Amino acid sequence: MSELIKDTQLTQEEFIINMGPQHPSTHGVLRLLLKMKGEFIKDLTPDVGFLHRSIEKIAENRTYAQFMPFTDRIDYCASMPCNLAWAIAVEKLAGIEVPERAQYLRVIMTELNRIASHLIWLGTMALDLGAFTPFLYAFRERERILDMFEMTCGQRLTYNYMRIGGVSADISADFVKRAKDFTKDFLDKVDDYEALLTYNPIFLTRTKDVGVLPVDVGLSYGASGPTLRGSGHDWDLRKVHPYSCYDKFEFDVPLGSKGDVWDRYIVRIQEMRECCKIVNQAIEGLPEGDLKSKVPTMFKPKANEVYSRIEAPRGEMGYYIIADGTNKPYRVKIRTASYSHVQLMKYLCVDWKVADLVAIFGSLDVILPEVDR
Repeated sequence: MSELIKDTQLTQEEFIINMGPQHPSTHGVLRLLLKMKGEFIKDLTPDVGFLHRSIEKIAENRTYAQFMPFTDRIDYCASMPCNLAWAIAVEKLAGIEVPERAQYLRVIMTELNRIASHLIWLGTMALDLGAFTPFLYAFRERERILDMFEMTCGQRLTYNYMRIGGVSADISADFVKRAKDFTKDFLDKVDDYEALLTYNPIFLTRTKDVGVLPVDVGLSYGASGPTLRGSGHDWDLRKVHPYSCYDKFEFDVPLGSKGDVWDRYIVRIQEMRECCKIVNQAIEGLPEGDLKSKVPTMFKPKANEVYSRIEAPRGEMGYYIIADGTNKPYRVKIRTASYSHVQLMKYLCVDWKVADLVAIFGSLDVILPEVDR
């Protein structure tokens, strides 16, 4: 059949099935090769590469500014953080200072996009587990965020909003009003999501004690973000290594305890509430000033290398850049959370049923463009 199963030894009761790359619960072109015994998974092999676009090589053939629109495609559900991580990496490489107002605007956009990303995760995970109503609710709230993005940068999915040295556009008075109204209303909406799911007996049966991830295992696989914080590991780059202006805001880092599917769910639910706190503080404290520092259209950083990272919705996102003194990077390596989290599937799913695999995979919030780069 495949190189992945050529040497697989099967007993009389075992068999091999494919899950994906078109399976709806894989949320993209991921193929999972399952070794089954009855309904139970005895082994699992992720087969990636169906979406490979060579984006790191594209980066090496574009100027630093030209690559910004491409970063949107790394995680199209959370494009703002992808923009931000690239901008911070290049600014660190070239020693570019960013105006304070632009820093605040970056935080506002990134946190709103974090909520929008978590809403996609919540709606699709609930749908995979058989709950249709949360899907409709989550997308209803997400539309309000996309409306705010559209009125600022003209786009609803891939924004190209960040710039090397700042941002592309200011926010309007209407944006400020909409953002305040949204953060006020949204807390009640999160309560509605919880009323539907959090202590629902069926949801608890599907998520409690399922796919438990110990902290040491998560660290060894390179897990990060809500996936690792669900296991109780207190590590959020916005707190431990503040970037932009996150050190000026008060917010909590939600943690789980056991590291099961339910813990990873509740961490993201609570994180959406914390995002609202940050957005409100950033809007209230938004300083006057420039949107962008004076950066030449074509600049050539000195030969150097840099790694810069941020807390994206799915975990750590980072760019490793080697500069050779020209206007294009010599080498670019992109660190994404989903690539590490796909590797966890083998550990988390063995001896669980296929239906449990759907819940476990949903709790990891994997997006395939982060895996196939």
